[in-house]
Amino acid sequence: MNNAKKTALIAGATGVVGRSILQHLSDLDDWEVIAISRRRPDIAGNYQHIEIDLLDKDDCRDKLGNLLNVSHIFYAAYVERANLREMIEPNLRMLVNLIDVIEPVATGLRHINLIQGTKWYGNHLGPFKTPAKESDPLHMPPNFYYDQQEFIVNRQKGKNWTWSSGRPHGVSGFAIGNPMNLVMIVAVYATISKVLGLPLRHPGSRANAQALYQVTDSSLLARACTWMATEEKCANEPFNITNGDIFRWENMWPILADYFNMKTAQPQKINLTQMMADKGTLWEQLTKKHGLQKIPYEKLVRWEYGDFVFTPEFDIISSMTKARQFGFIEVMDSEEMFLRQFDELRARKIIP
Repeated sequence: MNNAKKTALIAGATGVVGRSILQHLSDLDDWEVIAISRRRPDIAGNYQHIEIDLLDKDDCRDKLGNLLNVSHIFYAAYVERANLREMIEPNLRMLVNLIDVIEPVATGLRHINLIQGTKWYGNHLGPFKTPAKESDPLHMPPNFYYDQQEFIVNRQKGKNWTWSSGRPHGVSGFAIGNPMNLVMIVAVYATISKVLGLPLRHPGSRANAQALYQVTDSSLLARACTWMATEEKCANEPFNITNGDIFRWENMWPILADYFNMKTAQPQKINLTQMMADKGTLWEQLTKKHGLQKIPYEKLVRWEYGDFVFTPEFDIISSMTKARQFGFIEVMDSEEMFLRQFDELRARKIIP
């Protein structure tokens, strides 16, 4: 591993993944950090921020063309679209725009790390082989991960820099307005249920509650991405990254309910997108009563992601064997992760 001063460019620095990478690297003495995103990150730290729209090629050229010292790119930018096919063009364009500007000028570029996910294996389509391994065959496209990966692999041929990709699942952390943040879904759902005098029910089917599931702590993922980007033997390799344990939601809810001082009841499948849509006024009342941060309800959580998590009636398990064999041995207890992150949300005055 090269211990010389490194300069990281973090794309998507306000998302749950990018924010955690930013927080991690800005605390390290051997990194210079540049964060790029549409809005300024909400964390303090020793880093430079550039407000940018990666979909705008001219904006990228004008604002990033002088970043000559970038040695590592952590790519965590993401845009949501209505369907899988429509997600390809904008998500690929953002990556291409960034690399087209940075690669020619950053002659000391060493590594590009991409954030992917378990959708690589088709978990969004239905049951898939578990535990999923990085060597498993692709599913029928479209999948914008495939397009981004193909671009990077082809671009890297004959170059001095290398790439890696991390495939987490159920990423949990804190980021305002992030579309895929499981801990916020659970925390806000539990808080509203409690205020309404309801027990904490699993909002999916009984089969979903009984299926095996996995999550990834965002801070653990940040450390894993840093490891991938700086460990030479990780060059040009993908890695599953999860907490390293698995659980069933039916066993997790009593632990979560105890934290919120609530009772539990049997699962009751609901459409969170529909059922939680009218709770904005209630959240405003909670915000005033408890002095919470004034975050618009529609930016607090994305209930569509909750429906995505609590709909499958099959196991979702990724193999961590490859990461372990290559040297990343960190693990985290997922029960403890949820409780710790709830504490952090309370300390930040996000939930009461």
